[in-house]
Amino acid sequence: MTDFTMNKDADGVALITWDVPGKSMNVMTRESMVVLNDLIDDALADEAVKGIVITSGKADFAGGMDLNTLATIRAEAGDDPAKALFEFTMNGHHMLRKIERAGMDPKTLKGGKPIAAALPGTALGIGLELPLATHRIFAADNPKAKIGLPEIMVGIFPGAGGTTRLVRKMGAMAASPFLLEGKLSDPKKAKAAGIIDEVVDDPVAAAREWVLNAKDADLVKPWDAKGYKMPGGAPYHPAGFMTFVGASAMVNGKTKGAFPAAKALLSAVYEGALVEFDTALRIEARWFTNVLLNPSSSAMIRSLFINKQALEKGAVRPEGVDDQSVKKVGVLGAGMMGAGIALVSAQAGIEVVLLDREQAAADKGKAYSADYAAKGVSRKKITQDKADAMLARITATTEYGDLAGCDLIVEAVFEDLKIKAEVTAEVEKVVGEECIFATNTSTLPISDLAKASKRPEQFIGIHFFSPVEKMMLVEIIKGRETGDRAVAKALDFVRQIRKTPIVVNDARFFYANRCIIPYINEGIRMVKEGVAPALIENAAKMVGMPLGPLQLVDETSIDLGAKIARATRAAMGDAYPDGEVDEVIFWMEEQGRLGRKTGAGFYDYDDKGKREGLSDVVKAQYPQSDDRPDLVDVQHRLLFAQSLEAVRALEDGVLMDIREGDVGAILGWGFAPWSGGPFSWLDMLGAEYAAARCDELVAAYGERFACPDLLRDMAAKGQSFYGRFGQKDQAA
Repeated sequence: MTDFTMNKDADGVALITWDVPGKSMNVMTRESMVVLNDLIDDALADEAVKGIVITSGKADFAGGMDLNTLATIRAEAGDDPAKALFEFTMNGHHMLRKIERAGMDPKTLKGGKPIAAALPGTALGIGLELPLATHRIFAADNPKAKIGLPEIMVGIFPGAGGTTRLVRKMGAMAASPFLLEGKLSDPKKAKAAGIIDEVVDDPVAAAREWVLNAKDADLVKPWDAKGYKMPGGAPYHPAGFMTFVGASAMVNGKTKGAFPAAKALLSAVYEGALVEFDTALRIEARWFTNVLLNPSSSAMIRSLFINKQALEKGAVRPEGVDDQSVKKVGVLGAGMMGAGIALVSAQAGIEVVLLDREQAAADKGKAYSADYAAKGVSRKKITQDKADAMLARITATTEYGDLAGCDLIVEAVFEDLKIKAEVTAEVEKVVGEECIFATNTSTLPISDLAKASKRPEQFIGIHFFSPVEKMMLVEIIKGRETGDRAVAKALDFVRQIRKTPIVVNDARFFYANRCIIPYINEGIRMVKEGVAPALIENAAKMVGMPLGPLQLVDETSIDLGAKIARATRAAMGDAYPDGEVDEVIFWMEEQGRLGRKTGAGFYDYDDKGKREGLSDVVKAQYPQSDDRPDLVDVQHRLLFAQSLEAVRALEDGVLMDIREGDVGAILGWGFAPWSGGPFSWLDMLGAEYAAARCDELVAAYGERFACPDLLRDMAAKGQSFYGRFGQKDQAA
């Protein structure tokens, strides 16, 4: 079987069906492009064929390009990868342009065969770029379907004509959310935006009828017609000039120049808008090739596509353990975290028992899901029936007996060893012996908490990030005695609720908090040194961090930072390294400047909690030094503080797979996504440079930047992290 097949009926309609064998979602490969191209040639050459309909044999149309294809082309190209990638891209353009022109006379634009796309469901990436090259797009009235071009989210941009066609179809301003933000829409919204043409009950039937009745004029794209003018104006049109100035400002405002793909996309749009369509496609192909050769693109594709998918499909799941899908989960503690866990579990179809000490608290936790569902209904994202069914799965209670029958418990009570131990004992009185007990904690060692359990092999940590319904990462922590079934249970649960898991071994702060705390501390330490807070915050954003360290600590609360500092100091004693940071944190705590929640922290806030700017009170307490540090020095301090801790976590055996280290860093706390994660970033720098830079940072700022032995060894051997530890990634 091939990915594309064609059936010609008695009415003269050639139905080309995309149905990749053995895959739940269609993806485009080099081989399938050749097959599609040959089928198009066949249909256009056959006088009996009056028109073509391209559809899918699956519930969805397509998920896009198989990004492994791009890596393979580059690897096979030898000394000239740019040429190979450019030619591959242009071959795709030629095929889609062939569909677009459909055999029409190039001068009269007549005599072509109508070609329509019939989309049963989701159409992403080249799964939309292919339909955009047809003459009319029909989509099923499927509210679950997603239509869009999300390539920017993995470090590239729509390079199969999607960029050029969408801008010429909609104008640069209207197209920008779909190109620069990867905005996805359901079919009705995609039609309203002008991306697709029709939303119908039976897209194949509607497409067949259309191609049998289409006229020559229906086949001519606006940009091929005489007198075409770009919607909103071309770059040197007065209105268009403002559009492109605005687009440039928006890109730089959102990315701070850290994401190469966004700048390349804007360049392709701007330059392409100055020339005719076919030249614009070549410009798009050149910029697309440029992005593919940027190490940022490779790293983002590897971390946010290949490795993320591998982890979600169970790359680190213990072998030989049967399916551990959760049927009934007990959530202990109905605060913000517990309420969020209950919500995502109920959304996944799992029966939920939400327990708290007071019925009012439990009811409030369930109300969180009710409010969320109500917003979904009002925005027409879910039906009222589905909202009611989701809420019916949640039982809010104070009775431990209601936990009977649960096969997974997720405890999310206060971060107190004694309280958690009491709860564990109460739960084990009523649940079955096979039930897995998971604690949601961000700081307390799992092995210590497991001492309260009669079955420590069935005790595991599941660390959610807040807000649960928005954050994609879940950190699973193995205690010293945690068994494989508990790990499998946690992984299968995370899969059910559609999150991305990483599995780490037990240690103080686990992996995510272990790396994010040094980032926050380095920012605070610089405030103490007299570095301008604005420089600290902007340096972080310019290097790709979503939040500066000072804003981040304001969001998580100063008093939480003080609590963690005291606990860490008590545990580490004389080895505690962050006394200078504590001076600032404890002063802030004394002043009642606890962050956004109190309307005052490193930033000032208005009555509604909106940031008004960096605080003059903090600046007065810690005057700025006349000796302003170099921007790159500030950025390196912030990134090395995180990255070196990630390397130490790998050395210590807390982190077991660098894929999890990179994916977890991006999804968990937003480590510069353009870099692909801390290990990818160090690979970009090169181990030799990174080790030497550590030595410079140690000399200037202290031993916390000491080069880990592993990195020093790699520098001596000329190794990279993905070269040394990434063999299994290649196979995955």
